[in-house]
Amino acid sequence: MKILVLMSGGAIGTLLRYFTYELTKRMAYEINYWGTLSVNIIGALMIGFLWGFLDVKEMNPQLKNFIFVGLLGGYTTFSTYALDAMNLSNSGNYKVAFSYLLGSNILAFSFVFAGFIFGKFLNGAQ
Repeated sequence: MKILVLMSGGAIGTLLRYFTYELTKRMAYEINYWGTLSVNIIGALMIGFLWGFLDVKEMNPQLKNFIFVGLLGGYTTFSTYALDAMNLSNSGNYKVAFSYLLGSNILAFSFVFAGFIFGKFLNGAQ
């Protein structure tokens, strides 16, 4: 059952990643790394928000695996992020590559934190 839960969450997360990536890429004039950045930032916000909003200590382990391992694990794209940074570097765009790496990490951390605080606020927790 655990494998089915993870596979279901991962499949849904992968489809959501694909649609988010394609939409953002089109909006950013086919610049691939904007799609990856948006997926990772949205994923960071969502994992922080859901962790803060939901009572994860009391959560059903299968639901917890579905959301945090399957769905959000399938949604975020750390390996693609690393590949985009390498491709930017290999094409000589060192400043863009460095900005992308730095911005991704700072924004992801900030969005996880903001999502967590917002989730706690909406949940009424102090």
